Amino acid sequence: MGPSRGLKRKRKRKAEAKVEENGLATSPLSQPLPLDWWDDFSKRITGPLSQSRLSLTFESVFKISRKTFNYICSLVKEDMMAKPANFSASNGKPLSLNDRVAIALRRLSSGESLSIVGDSFGVNQSTVAQITWKFVESMEVRGLHHLQWPSTEADMEETKSSFEKIRGLPNCCGAIDTTHIIMCLSTMGTSNNVWIDHQKKHSMILQAIVDPEMRFRDVITGWPGSLSESCVLQNSGFFKLSEEGKRLNGKMIELSEGTYLREYIVGDAGFPLLPWLLTPYKGKGLSDFQSEFNKRHFATRMVARRALARLKEMWRIIQGVMWRPDTNKLPRIILVCCLLHNIVIDLEDGVQDEMPFSYKHDPGYPQRSCESVDKTAFIQREKLSLYLSGRLPP
Repeated sequence: MGPSRGLKRKRKRKAEAKVEENGLATSPLSQPLPLDWWDDFSKRITGPLSQSRLSLTFESVFKISRKTFNYICSLVKEDMMAKPANFSASNGKPLSLNDRVAIALRRLSSGESLSIVGDSFGVNQSTVAQITWKFVESMEVRGLHHLQWPSTEADMEETKSSFEKIRGLPNCCGAIDTTHIIMCLSTMGTSNNVWIDHQKKHSMILQAIVDPEMRFRDVITGWPGSLSESCVLQNSGFFKLSEEGKRLNGKMIELSEGTYLREYIVGDAGFPLLPWLLTPYKGKGLSDFQSEFNKRHFATRMVARRALARLKEMWRIIQGVMWRPDTNKLPRIILVCCLLHNIVIDLEDGVQDEMPFSYKHDPGYPQRSCESVDKTAFIQREKLSLYLSGRLPP
């Protein structure tokens, strides 16, 4: 799965242009974070973090580079520093923009409680909560341009080309998967029963469509874990756009004379087989060309599983069990974690390259199966499978 460097450079230039739009005299992408701020900030860190001070680095605390940190600061500066929010540390010293963004990022990336983050950074729990929420509110607006469906034919062609390089699936535009955000909710109120999923846990679903670089291109969240993948999909804007022919409606490719393949995405057996969503063959006794298709399909859709695993590893506030979260606010927190995930990719942040890859984002949740099969999609998948095995007549 080779990275698409041209697209990365283009997105990096867009990020730099965004900084200029924000009115900064110099781009944070080219200016290092002032060492005096980090030196001073790191000395104020207490608790468990300070015990490893010899190995304490900016990257180890925040999981991103200083370049990325500065860019994020440029996005949220106006909102985070707007009055009357005059936040200060426990010693009475006003918190700078860097301080506030650092507190919010630590809360999101570590998943530590408000009290632990507050104790570590010398602020009270209430300040951590207010700063983090202010950051979330700002990022979901200021950073939204980092989560978009390919807007030009050139961008889509580059995406399809990169997908084809994985295991040869032509005209593929994305990989879809879902993950559960586990919550600990009160068992007293019957209204919380809707969140109980098939594993008897309280959870919220995140559905994501991913490109070959693990960048999120479309997400929907907020639906209870009791719903199936198919149900969440059918309630998404992506489903409506695709069904109306407003998405995945680009160039078809000719597999053989008179046989064309439309644009599509790939997903596991929990999704319905649709003309624009190809799922694997199920059951035993598959033919050679069907088994071969499944292997190619599996390798291609793994990019979505890796992306969701990386999301939870980087932004651990949504990795473990969230203690009685506000289910109205949680979808916005999840969205901002997805935006931050994309920003790290768009800015080619090398810190993430040092993290081990994982495919486990939903441990304990077995594969579910959807029996919905569209006849047109069945024929399309069959012809694509024959084409990939060299058996489709010219």
